[in-house]
Order: sequence, then C-alpha cells, then structure tokens
Amino acid sequence: MQSAANTEWGNQSIITEFIFLGFENIQELQVLLFLVFLVIYLVTVTGNMLIIALVMADQHLHTPMYFFLGNLACLETCYTSTILPRLLASLLTEDRTISVTGCITQMYFFGSLAAAECYLLAAMSYDRYLAICKPLHYATFMTRRFCLQLTAGSWISAFLAISIIVSFVSQLTFCGPNEIDHFFCEITPLVKLSCSDTNVVEFVAFLFASVFTLPPFLLTIISYVFIIATILRIASITGKQKAFSTCSCHLVVVTIFYGTLMIVFVDLNKVFSVFYTVLTPLVNPLIYSLRNKEVKEALRKIIHKLMVLTGIRKE
Repeated sequence: MQSAANTEWGNQSIITEFIFLGFENIQELQVLLFLVFLVIYLVTVTGNMLIIALVMADQHLHTPMYFFLGNLACLETCYTSTILPRLLASLLTEDRTISVTGCITQMYFFGSLAAAECYLLAAMSYDRYLAICKPLHYATFMTRRFCLQLTAGSWISAFLAISIIVSFVSQLTFCGPNEIDHFFCEITPLVKLSCSDTNVVEFVAFLFASVFTLPPFLLTIISYVFIIATILRIASITGKQKAFSTCSCHLVVVTIFYGTLMIVFVDLNKVFSVFYTVLTPLVNPLIYSLRNKEVKEALRKIIHKLMVLTGIRKE
C-alpha cells in the first residue's frame, strides 16, 4: 500500500512554493486593505515600542507588572512583524507566492510567539493575583529573579516546543495543490496540502497546542476567579475600584486574545484570524496607554522633557 502511494507521489511534481488566496475574493479593495493594514502595522509597532521605551525610561514603571508589560509589547511587535510585512508586500505587488521554506519559517515564528504570549499573559495574571490577593507576600514572591524566570521560561519553552513541530512539518512532502486559503502560513491549512501521512504531525501539533493554551488559560481563569472574589470582599467602593483598576487592562487584553483565538479554533475562519493576529497587537498598547494612569503619567513626563529639551516649552 505504501509502495503504491509512493509511486503515485513520484508521478507528481514536488512543489517549491505556495500561493496565498488571502483576500482574493475582494480584489477591488486591495488598495484600501493595503492602506488599512499599513496604518495598523505602523500604529502597532509605534505603540508597542513606545511602551517599551516608557517602561525602560521611567523609574516608577520598574515593577514586575510593567516588566511583564514591556515583554508583552516586545512580543507583540515581533508577532505582528511576522505576518503584516509579507501581507503588505502581497497586497502592493499582487505577488501572493511564498516558498515552502519561507512558509515553514513564518509558521515557526508565528507559532512560537503565539505560544509565548499564552504563558506570558498567564504570568501577568499570576502577578495580579499576588498583588491583590496576597499583597503582604507580593514582594517576597514576585522577585526580580522570579520575573526573569517566568519571562525567559515563556519565550524559551515556546520556541523549543514549536521547533519540534516544525521538524515534523519540514519532513512532509507537498505535491499539490499549492494554494493556501489564508493570508499567512498556519499549521492547519499547511498540513492539509501535504500528500504525506500527516497523522503524527497532527497529533504532535494538537499535543503542543493543548499544552501551550489550556494550562495558561486555566491559570488565568483561576487567578481572576480569586481576584474577583477578593475584590468583592472589599468593603469600600473606592477600594474596589482601585483594586480592579490594577488588573482591568490585562483582563481586557486576555479576553480579546483568548476570545478570538477560540473562535478561530472552532470556525477556522481567516477573517477572525485578523483579530488575534493583527488587531490584538494593535489594541494592547492602546488599552494600556488609555486606561492606565501610570503609563499616561510616564508618557506625560517624557513629552514634557522632550518639549523642554527642544525649547518648545521653558522649564
């Protein structure tokens, strides 16, 4: 049986590139889509880089919560940069091809960064849990060394795990068709194009997807159950508002990320993929800058210093 299959594949040419179907069905909107995605990319990169700069420059933001936020902003910048530049080039030049190696490389970085974000968001929720539910022990538990271990663990484990998946995917044979009904390389539509036996790859991908989504998601949910329970026990309304304000931004980001991720997993809709791959990195800096008083204050100080240095405003 295997021999017959090999003979059949041998009669087919091995493809060396894929074609993104992307937004092919709305050709008349290509220019508009290019402009929209270009603005989104520029705002996303600028906003996240600004958060990184603020966290590094302002001493008041040298806390675990903002250390994690700086890492999240860095991750979001890399995350969106694995997808949007290639998409923008495709919309501008109408060249929708990508080599097999390029596709697998994009899938590797996208998957690694998405997995790292799941655990980084969980680390941020645990940080808020300790700050609100265990305030007397917060400084003892959330040390600088522990913060570094959590972030390094999130990044390193994600990249190592996706490396294993990629090693399996790279061994697959692709002999047509070569059209990917998506606007970037994701493992599910990519594996469907293979003419090899994909059972092992699909199992390994499912296993790692479960490990990198379910545990951090459950940890995040459990953390916020305790956080909300603690906030409800606070007697004063002012105290409740103050406690909730310290985690509201992160809760909004987590809701958007996991909400759209679940919809995509259930529906496999490329339109919904835009939300967690493009819009989530965009709204993160907006949410933290518009809803966080400390970030806004740090931004105000930086702008004031720049105005003084440039002579626009006298000290």
